[in-house]
Amino acid sequence: MHGAPSTATGSVRPYPITAFGCATALGATTEATLAGLAAGHTGLGPLPASWNMPFETWYGVVPGTFAPLPPHLADRDSVQHRLCQHVFELVGAQAREAVARWGADRVAVLVGTTTGGIADTERHYPTFRDTGAFPPSFRLDRQHLLEGSASVIAALAGATGPRFTQSSACSSSLKVFGTARRLLDTGLCDAVLVAGVDSRCRFTLLGFQGLEVLSSSHCRPFGAHRDGINLGEGGGIAVVERSGTALAWLTGVGESSDAHHMTQPHPEGRGLASAMRMALGQAGATQVDLVNAHATGTRYNDAAEAAAIATLLPDRPPVVGTKGYTGHTLGACGAVEVALCLLALQHGWSPGTLTEPSLDPEIDVDVRVDRVEGPFARVLCTSAAFAGHNAAVLVEAP
Repeated sequence: MHGAPSTATGSVRPYPITAFGCATALGATTEATLAGLAAGHTGLGPLPASWNMPFETWYGVVPGTFAPLPPHLADRDSVQHRLCQHVFELVGAQAREAVARWGADRVAVLVGTTTGGIADTERHYPTFRDTGAFPPSFRLDRQHLLEGSASVIAALAGATGPRFTQSSACSSSLKVFGTARRLLDTGLCDAVLVAGVDSRCRFTLLGFQGLEVLSSSHCRPFGAHRDGINLGEGGGIAVVERSGTALAWLTGVGESSDAHHMTQPHPEGRGLASAMRMALGQAGATQVDLVNAHATGTRYNDAAEAAAIATLLPDRPPVVGTKGYTGHTLGACGAVEVALCLLALQHGWSPGTLTEPSLDPEIDVDVRVDRVEGPFARVLCTSAAFAGHNAAVLVEAP
């Protein structure tokens, strides 16, 4: 643990993050995503006409095509699992090294997602509707269920330790960092592959349109005229180990479930503030250098989150929202945005919030629209999901 942050005033042991990566609408690799952020590009664009949706919105698609699964996993081949495979390979070498170092049964795999294999089920449903059965090439238990995301990554890594898939809406892949820390604390494993992956499907687009929270144009986090979210597909992944060479340290994870409303956050952000307080307390921290906010671009979420940040961090650190670049990747957004926080620690800068020129004057936090220069010692990442599933992760520079 040489070089670990001091925990004299914290309540948990920090763990090194030894590898990480992400695939977003900006680029299919971490490097391509970083280049897009540096250029100030958005990965979002209008829905293709071929998607045949009865409304307009913008969406983020990970560029390129993804390889089929290897023969021994062919019965799990799906859009979601191909994206899982692609995201895993961003840290594949380091993940396999962890398996070799600690032993297969000492490496856990935790994945946050919301869509699972819905895209393939949508594609095969007409056959089921017309004949009463899915085609022989499609297995609902292998290609649809959320469990498959963790199983595929575990099989690719050769890991046989604890594994499961978390689905708590938009906080899914931030909450698994908390589970990873607990598994390490209790000695149930020595390394954890923590990931979030969500692939495109019609179901989520239609669902969020039904909730009337999709923006018909580019989303505007913290903007004065913000009117909703843009969805996107993507994935993020990190290798967290008991010991090793740290690219960064996982020093605090907070989780809360306030259950204020089925979809709306508490107007004062109480649930999220509780999660942030827990993460800071675990690290023994009272301030941070940067906040990567959930910042969806909806009226209620942005206002409630800003209230929570203002309450917990009165020293007004810079706040950025990155969904204007990647879209809201749902269950993957926690892992994706932790990867963006790690890039900020690593490279000493963060992109500004990609939004409209006029920020909401009622939001009393230091939202930055221009590039934020570091260096940063501590970066806080937040997620606020439906039904009050909130999470916050604090990462620190090595």
